[in-house]
Amino acid sequence: MNRLEAKFKKLKSEGKKAFIPFITAGDPNLEVTKSLVLELEKRGADMVELGVPFSDPIADGPVIQKSSQRALKKRISLLKILELVRQLRQKTTIPLVLMGYYNPIFKFGEAEFVKRFSQVGLDGLIVADLPPEEANDLKKEADKNNLDTIFLLTPVSSEERIKLVSASSTGFIYCVSYTGITGDARKGEEDLKELIGKIRMLTSKPIGIGFGISSPQAAKKAASLADAVIVGSAIVKRIEKYRGNKNLLREVGTFAERLARAINVN
Repeated sequence: MNRLEAKFKKLKSEGKKAFIPFITAGDPNLEVTKSLVLELEKRGADMVELGVPFSDPIADGPVIQKSSQRALKKRISLLKILELVRQLRQKTTIPLVLMGYYNPIFKFGEAEFVKRFSQVGLDGLIVADLPPEEANDLKKEADKNNLDTIFLLTPVSSEERIKLVSASSTGFIYCVSYTGITGDARKGEEDLKELIGKIRMLTSKPIGIGFGISSPQAAKKAASLADAVIVGSAIVKRIEKYRGNKNLLREVGTFAERLARAINVN
């Protein structure tokens, strides 16, 4: 049993949901990223998603795109993130998930990437632009090294895709929220409920909701539907606002603590 599975099992036994904050590795720098992971854990995070900076992050909005650009200007690479994970593992056992895009992994070499990141203590991997149909080689390497592979679904995913992603994902299944779409917001929520209902019929794997969750109220609503709540842009926005400020850790930590508490309020 790896750290992700163990954490979800523990939370379920306690009747709790997982809070998963996302931060971009290297924004504003790697030392601050390391401190942020430890601060987020202290403030109630159950696991942390580390974003890999990429020049064309098609699944991310403008806030995370800008954070990627800031990190790339600091020459943040997979090798530097590898060292970051290694250093974090000397200080914490919190589950760590890498979220990124396929091109840097391809250039690194799939087998070498999985082997080295597994060795330093990475627990899960989300590759936003790699669907399960094209992930066979990467998944085979990940399975051999006990590294979870997490795939994405949206409320407009077909029945066939829901089945495929439910079967292919390990660790948890990532559902993209419909928050903020044009049109009836309540219809979007109903679509999300329907998606999660379909997934529950196919698997008992944990389900996380992410994208568009920016407040404790939204986090609480998402937690009522799923097993995990993923918050990215709202946290990254605070990192941008307070970068260079001595209160950065405190400000981000306070906001994260409010989210963590909202997620597990009955």
